[in-house]
Amino acid sequence: MSREFTFNAGSSYLSQDSGLHRLMVELLQRADIRIGGNRPWDMQLKAGGVPERVFAQGNLGLGEAYMEGAWEAERLDEFFFRLLCAGIDQQVKPARLIFHALRARLLNLQSRRRAWQVGEAHYDLGNDFYAAMLDPRMTYTCGYWRSASSLAEAQEGKLELICRKLGLERGMRVLDIGCGWGSFMGYAAERHGVHCVGVTVSREQQAWARERYAGLPVEFRLQDYREIQGRFDRIVSIGMFEHVGRKNHRHFFEVAARCLADDGLFLLHTIGKNQRHSTSDPWIDRYIFPNGDLPSLGQIGDGLDGLFILEDLHSFGADYDRTLMAWHANFEAAWPRFASTLGERFRRMWRYYLLSCAGAFRARNLQLWQYVLSKNGVPGGYQRPQL
Repeated sequence: MSREFTFNAGSSYLSQDSGLHRLMVELLQRADIRIGGNRPWDMQLKAGGVPERVFAQGNLGLGEAYMEGAWEAERLDEFFFRLLCAGIDQQVKPARLIFHALRARLLNLQSRRRAWQVGEAHYDLGNDFYAAMLDPRMTYTCGYWRSASSLAEAQEGKLELICRKLGLERGMRVLDIGCGWGSFMGYAAERHGVHCVGVTVSREQQAWARERYAGLPVEFRLQDYREIQGRFDRIVSIGMFEHVGRKNHRHFFEVAARCLADDGLFLLHTIGKNQRHSTSDPWIDRYIFPNGDLPSLGQIGDGLDGLFILEDLHSFGADYDRTLMAWHANFEAAWPRFASTLGERFRRMWRYYLLSCAGAFRARNLQLWQYVLSKNGVPGGYQRPQL
């Protein structure tokens, strides 16, 4: 029988002789992780106080300690894969994070005013930085690796799969909710002859996309999704729904339903979580995606209830593991170009982000879903195209 450890460490950390070091050794052993071991996923302590920070703050303390160089693991992705498979994250529940959970459940952290924060904090880091990490089209979502051997092939494969799922035809008008750097819009316009309108909350993304796809029938708007007007033959939202928030799911689907033609299709591509009542990771919320809120299957179902008919649901979250590892390889290779401006703390933060997420998808702790939705049902039924 597993034990659950709940701690309230108060305002100061406990000393190592409190026994928390031995307790952390015991917990990590359940995940086949050794402190001071010689395997790539073993944990190496470089400074004191790490166990105290973990039991006081959970992954927030673990991540901040890593950013500060207090501990190391040669393969962070494998460290987190083992940690999550063993359910260690569910056994350490710091009392001081109760407020974080209540805040997410009681407040609308993704209001119109707050919606712009993630653009400023994350997506506006700099187009040169993302160009070094991503594929040539700057596609910052999960690739589709079924027949791909490179990141660029995986991303183009994903874009083509989406185009086929939507049944794009020349001259159609397509809305992209959360268009990023315009990878889908550019691809769909170039390969399938459609006209696209995309919205983003990132000024850097809008500027890059306008220059990259100048001359194509595409329009990039700096706009919150709640302000969208117009009618479209098809709608996509690829990797944006994670920022909508549970209190806004219904409004999001109402906007999509209002904007979609009666015989149109809507493809929603989103990361998902396995449990409805879980909250966002506090470290990711503070350092990577402010106000993020991963949806569960049930929450998505509640949001679209009575507005859309589910035509197809495709799960390929394991592909995100490989995508994140490719981004990490690109990031590490390009780091010398950014070291002097971003600094070592940022490098460790970004490494922790990419590799902890890769481990989470590998452990099936996180999912990736593509929904195909219609307003009135596809006559005769919908058939998923193969790629």
